[in-house]
Amino acid sequence: MATTTITRAHLSEAVYQEVGLSRNESAELVESVLDAIADSLVHGETVKISSFGTFTVRQKGGRVGRNPKTGEEVPIEPRRVLVFRPSHVLKDHINVGLAGGAAKAAPKDQG
Repeated sequence: MATTTITRAHLSEAVYQEVGLSRNESAELVESVLDAIADSLVHGETVKISSFGTFTVRQKGGRVGRNPKTGEEVPIEPRRVLVFRPSHVLKDHINVGLAGGAAKAAPKDQG
């Protein structure tokens, strides 16, 4: 199976084809949406896209790591990391057809 990377240009073209905006307007719309998501994350906000998933920023503390080649201890600075949690709708969508469709058919255990 070949791997394809979806780019901003692909997203803009999809908006152009589906919505009917001009190519420039479609590109501006995609940029605007991506900028809004990035700005929210920079400010520590959670971004939830219904039926897709949730982006959050998590603070990781500093720690001591080890260089695997030399064994030398190296300090790792505190940092923020981006975490994405896909929605159940997205998970089900990407698993359609696997295991005979069991991903959609199996009810979630309530107990």
